[in-house]
Amino acid sequence: MTANRRSAFFVSDRTGITAEMLGHSLLTQFDDLSLHETTLPFIDSLDKAQDAVQKINTAAVVDGVRPIIISTLANMEIATEVGKANALFLDCFQIFIAPLEKELGARASHEIGRTHNVDNIVNYYRRIESVNYTLSHDDGVSTRDLGEADVILIGVSRCGKTPTCLYLSMQFGVRAANYPLIPEDFSNHQLPATLRPLRAKLYGLTISPARLQSIRSERRPNSSYADLQNCEREVREAESLMRRDNIPFLDATSKSVEELATTIMQQAKLERRIY
Repeated sequence: MTANRRSAFFVSDRTGITAEMLGHSLLTQFDDLSLHETTLPFIDSLDKAQDAVQKINTAAVVDGVRPIIISTLANMEIATEVGKANALFLDCFQIFIAPLEKELGARASHEIGRTHNVDNIVNYYRRIESVNYTLSHDDGVSTRDLGEADVILIGVSRCGKTPTCLYLSMQFGVRAANYPLIPEDFSNHQLPATLRPLRAKLYGLTISPARLQSIRSERRPNSSYADLQNCEREVREAESLMRRDNIPFLDATSKSVEELATTIMQQAKLERRIY
């Protein structure tokens, strides 16, 4: 047994994304645990449930302590089977759905995959369309239809624009483009001509020069691009330009992509199009 090690299993009859996100969020509250997290998706038959139980019971033996199961299994027969494992079984349907049924005076459908289901055709196509748009408008590669963006992130190269845009498109269905600020823009002391008519859609990201140097050094070590003085100059000029044009911006140095995207959604008053 490893000291303080414990296994956690996120079990679902679909992708497991909901169980994974909820379970991980809950378990990260416990700092002193060494958690080994495993997602078991598509547990949609008794045979698969029995296989899952075997894996969970094996982990209990290896760890010397029973694992934790976070379940979003909608089928009660399958959930009961998984609940036989030597583990703490937390059934999200029983924890959340049962009290809601009582409060609302209505019975839930208990159908699998209602959140991440291709049958929800509107959500599905909105997600695909927004991701395609974001990929087509990454790093200023294309300015075609840039005016159709819901938000355009700007900032120096490697400050986190691309992952934030992708998260916005995948999780919220937002058309998020991004455009890099380059030394030429700083020399001209103004936004690129392409962006000036779209100032209302602009949102900036900045980053500490030391962190920027670290990121750039991984891509181009010992280059002027990654030089600390150059990073300091670019960050200073970019922030100055954004302040001059009254463009709101966030410091991405110590924020997660999730935090950045959620803050931008709120502050830019963007509409969430998918769930």
